[in-house]
Amino acid sequence: MRRHTRREAIQAGAIGLLGFGINHLTALHSLAAPASPPRAKSVIYIFLSGGLAQHESFDLKPDAPMEIRGEFKPIRTRTPGLHICEHLPRLAKISNKWSLVRSLTHGSNDHSFSHHVMLTGRSELPIGIDRTKPQKSDHPSMAALATALLPRTNNLPPAIVLPDKLVHRTGSVLPGQFGATLGAKHDPWFLEMSPYHPKHYGAFPQYLFHHERGFEVDESLCFQAPHLSLPHGLTLDRVMDRVSLRNALEQQTDDLTTIAGDVSFDATRQAAVSLLGNRKVHEAFSLDKVEPKWLDRYGRHSFGWSLLMARRLVESGVRMVQVNLGNNETWDTHQAAFPNLKNHLLPPMDQAVSALIEDLDAQGLLDESLIVMGSEFGRTPKISKLSATALPGRDHWGSVQSLLIAGGGVKGGRVIGASDKTGGYPASDPQTPENLAATIYEALGLPREQMWQDFTGRPHTLYMGSPIAGLV
Repeated sequence: MRRHTRREAIQAGAIGLLGFGINHLTALHSLAAPASPPRAKSVIYIFLSGGLAQHESFDLKPDAPMEIRGEFKPIRTRTPGLHICEHLPRLAKISNKWSLVRSLTHGSNDHSFSHHVMLTGRSELPIGIDRTKPQKSDHPSMAALATALLPRTNNLPPAIVLPDKLVHRTGSVLPGQFGATLGAKHDPWFLEMSPYHPKHYGAFPQYLFHHERGFEVDESLCFQAPHLSLPHGLTLDRVMDRVSLRNALEQQTDDLTTIAGDVSFDATRQAAVSLLGNRKVHEAFSLDKVEPKWLDRYGRHSFGWSLLMARRLVESGVRMVQVNLGNNETWDTHQAAFPNLKNHLLPPMDQAVSALIEDLDAQGLLDESLIVMGSEFGRTPKISKLSATALPGRDHWGSVQSLLIAGGGVKGGRVIGASDKTGGYPASDPQTPENLAATIYEALGLPREQMWQDFTGRPHTLYMGSPIAGLV
C-alpha cells in the first residue's frame, strides 16, 4: 500500500481547512512521468489574438509593390541576412536567441475557427463547431492536453492561461480554449487578471488604443494579480503545524458538500491549496515585490506584467503557460494598421518578449523553456480599406503566418520555410498547426505514441504531425 508523504499530509490538512475531505488527496497525486525525458521543462505559448501581420513584423517584402510591402522598413538583426520590422529593434538585437518559421499555413480566414485551429493544433474543424461559443464536441486545446498528460510539480496545475480568456467584444467566448472532448475537468487553469473591456484594446495603460480612434485612456482598467491568502486568523505556520492540522481536520464541516461535487470547482480548489502552501508561487503572483528594474524592463503595461508573471510561474513548476497578449482580437488590424502597429502594438510586444528571452537566458533557463509566439492567422498580402475614409490595413489570411520560436533547445538565428514574393502563400517548407503542436509536445517530453481519452473513454492520438524540422 502506498504511504503518503509528509508534504501530502500537510496539503491534506490545507484541504481540510478549505472545506474538503481526505478523499481529495488522491486527486493531487502526480500523473505518471512521460516515457522520454523532456527537452524543455516548460512551454510559454504567446498568443497574439487577432492576427499578426507578417508583412509588418517578421516577413517584410521590401521589393514588392507599395500596396503589398506597406509603410514599414526592414532593419538588420544580429543574424547576417535576417531582416525584420524596424519597430522591433530589441528583438533584432537578440536574433541569435530566437528563430522564425515563415511558412505556417492553414485553411481558415475566420477568427473563431482559426483560434480553434491554432489553440488546439488541429487544422480540421470538428463537426458542428460554433464560432460563437465553445462546445463539448470541440477539439481540446494544447493547454488542456498538457493539463491532462503532464505530471504536476509541487501539485501545481500543469497548464495555466493568463491574463484572461479570449472573448469577443460581443461577449462570445472563442472556441478552442478548453478541455472539450477531453472533459471539463481538464480545462486549463485560467488566471483572469485583466478585466473584460470590449471597447478598446492592447497593453493598458500605456498602450491602450482603439483601432479607429488611436490612443485611449481608461483609468478603470486594473491588472489584478491573484491575491493568495489563508482564511482569517490562520498563518502558513499554523497550517503546517501538525497539531493545528489535526485539530482542523477534526473540526471539518460539510458546508461545501454540495459544491464539492463540481469537477471544475474541485480542480480549482485543489490548485488553490497548492498555491497557498508554496511560498515560491506566492512570490510569482506578487508583482508588487518585483524589483523596479524588472518592471521597467518588461514594461509597466499588461503585456509586460503578463510575460513577467509567466516567467515566474514556469520557475515555480508550471509546465505550460499560455499568455494571451491582447484582448478582443487586439491584433486585428483592418484599419489604421500602420499607426496602430507602430505606436500601440509592436513596441510593448517587442519590449516584453525580448525581456522574457533575455531574462531566461541570463538565468540559464532558456534551454529549459520553449517560447512560441504566433496568432490565429496572418494578414492579406494586399493592403485594403474598410471604407473610403478609413486608414488602410489588411484582412484575415490563414494561408501563411510567421512564428517566433526560442529556447527549449531551439538554435537561434534560423529561418524555417519562406513565403512567396507577396507574402501570401508558403514558397518552401510549409508547416501546419499539427507540426507546431508536435513541436510543443516533443519539447515537453510527451512520447510519439502518447494517447489521450475523450470523456466517453475513446482513445485518440496526440501527435497529428511531426515536430518542425530544423529548429534544433
